[in-house]
Amino acid sequence: MIRLAGMTSIFPDWTLDDGLAALKRYGYEGLEVRVEWGHKAGIEAGLSARDRAEIRKKVEDAGLTVCAIATGVHSAEGDDEKRAEHMEDLRRYIDLAADLGAGYVRTFGGQRPRDRELKYIVDYVVESYLSVLGQAAGRGVTVLMETHDDWSHSSEVRAVVEQANHANLRVLWDIMHPQRMMEKPEETFATIGHLTKHVHAHDGIYPKGGKHTEVVALGKGVFDHATPLRLLKQAGFDGYFSVEVIHNSGSEHDADGVLRQYAEAFRSMVKG
Repeated sequence: MIRLAGMTSIFPDWTLDDGLAALKRYGYEGLEVRVEWGHKAGIEAGLSARDRAEIRKKVEDAGLTVCAIATGVHSAEGDDEKRAEHMEDLRRYIDLAADLGAGYVRTFGGQRPRDRELKYIVDYVVESYLSVLGQAAGRGVTVLMETHDDWSHSSEVRAVVEQANHANLRVLWDIMHPQRMMEKPEETFATIGHLTKHVHAHDGIYPKGGKHTEVVALGKGVFDHATPLRLLKQAGFDGYFSVEVIHNSGSEHDADGVLRQYAEAFRSMVKG
């Protein structure tokens, strides 16, 4: 069953109570927490055990689940020492996820070194993930590598996951980014559909000049979300379609409008 979730990046200036109320109002079932950005919801790795328990209870009492922790961890960092620091961060986020009842932790590959062949980069990325996956398995958490940045081609993410060959490393399919790399959704699904455990949604357009993608309402952009939903539904996908629209803290934005529109468009696509 495909369920709807929303990330705290949609409403960075709302308290957790405000965010949960809005998610519930529009029929969301999951809350995805973006850590490291100082969102007013206040969920970070430094929380005490008591605070974690209270937050988990508050979310569950609202009828929702913390479905994922979205981190800025980069597994392909070229400097060994810096990459080790990312893995230490990941360990803390694995514990945070477990304490909040979240089954997944999102990671990025990040920018790849330009002086090494991809095969050798995949080797050390796999080694880095394997250093934390025992802990993830022990705590009932799956680490996800996202189709994003230098790893937007789904085949490259698949290479990492298959080489690691560990049940607690899987894929987060960000629907937009493989399409930015000219992959058709059918191609992406054929490559990583069986490895996908979580999905990120944010439609967009290419502004004049094509320099940067601009996020727009779901179904109003150039990125096909309906086909991935159909393919995942047919395959029996059991996970979350999580809205990752990013608003900067203190900026002018319509968080309520985004939550409402994405929920309406999601339901229309799922029924179709």
